[in-house]
Amino acid sequence: MSDSKPTAFITFSDCDQRIELPLLEGSLGPRCIDIRQLGSQGYFSFDPGFLSTASCHSDITYIDGDLGLLYYRGYPIEQLAESADFLEVAYLLRHGELPIESERTGFDSVIRHHTMIHDQMNYFFRAFRRDAHPIAVMVSAVGALSAFYQDSAEVTDPLQREISMDRLLAKIPTIAAWSYKYNRGEPFIYPQNRLSYAANFLHMLHATPCEPYEPNPVAVRALDRIFILHADHEQNASTSTVRTAGSSYANPFACVAAGIASLWGPLHGGANEAVLRMLEEIGDVSRIGEFIQRAKDKSSGFRLMGFGHRIYKNMDPRAAIMRRTCHEVLDELGLHDDPLFKIALKLEEIALEDEYFIKKKLYPNVDFYSGIVLRALGIPTSMFTAIFALARTAGWTAQWNEMVSAKDHKITRPRQIYTGSPRRDFVPGEQRRSRRK
Repeated sequence: MSDSKPTAFITFSDCDQRIELPLLEGSLGPRCIDIRQLGSQGYFSFDPGFLSTASCHSDITYIDGDLGLLYYRGYPIEQLAESADFLEVAYLLRHGELPIESERTGFDSVIRHHTMIHDQMNYFFRAFRRDAHPIAVMVSAVGALSAFYQDSAEVTDPLQREISMDRLLAKIPTIAAWSYKYNRGEPFIYPQNRLSYAANFLHMLHATPCEPYEPNPVAVRALDRIFILHADHEQNASTSTVRTAGSSYANPFACVAAGIASLWGPLHGGANEAVLRMLEEIGDVSRIGEFIQRAKDKSSGFRLMGFGHRIYKNMDPRAAIMRRTCHEVLDELGLHDDPLFKIALKLEEIALEDEYFIKKKLYPNVDFYSGIVLRALGIPTSMFTAIFALARTAGWTAQWNEMVSAKDHKITRPRQIYTGSPRRDFVPGEQRRSRRK
């Protein structure tokens, strides 16, 4: 039996050159061709959007889109969403193992007691226009944390990294809630250490000085599940942005701010907002058939938002969990008669039974259900991406920590195919010919 490792070869039809490249294998997933030596041979690979490129090794999250699998550190997302809470999952993503009871208690205590933000940040919030989008405020406020917590910004120090990650995870719900309160013109509500992570966020969002708010346990559990389902999703655009920014050893607050900015894009974090806008456009159950037909007509340019997924070619495993949670919330709050929810439930029913959608594998995804749940919890669409960012901070910080502590760490530096002018010489102004036609 040969001990030689498997390799791949590139041969060139216009010359006799042949390049041998190693094959790499992870614990799960497809094999990868190691192309790192191509540059020294005078070649680059070309992969816009990095659809077939593995940019790193990672132990954190695994996705199989064909089989509809999502694992955090090897644990199926279904088991975590059913049996764990968000802070347990955040600990798992960061440390690689679920916490034992003493670790869980200690981690929970640290996060609960770091939820306050520096009092001078009050003035920072007040510098924005009242109608500023909450995400615009969050990008700035999270980046500004580096000006207030300079004692934990040394990236090469594991202890300071740990402190920064704790601070980010603890303070981002406060920042998100205050961004909303400022937008609404309501007083800031300070965090309550007695409340759980999700309950505390709902309290800061909905309470006022003259109106106490006691979070409904079903609502709290639903929001906690949303946090778990959105905590990490492999090397997506925002996570890759965090890793790219962090590859230069930028401080973690700036890196997460960059991730939030990337998430803000409508092609990434704004999908559940788009679902609600679509339901409002449909307007009535009687018009669903009309919109279904438009979705089937390729020439219409219309897409049913919240159906299908770029990665999952089977049912998004998060969607099944969120579907159950959606019905739990609507039952608890007595909202099945709400016109918008009626449209959503009928649309779901038709799409799950329609041959066209089944054949195209256009199943309802997590964004379809999470948007409905968030609306049921009294959270406006302007806050949907903010909640996504809040949850994803657990994954971003874990990915950032893994990247900067890697032994083979390198600053990110993609290459390009240059398509501009070849070399040319400078011509003095009076000798230049007009380019006007």
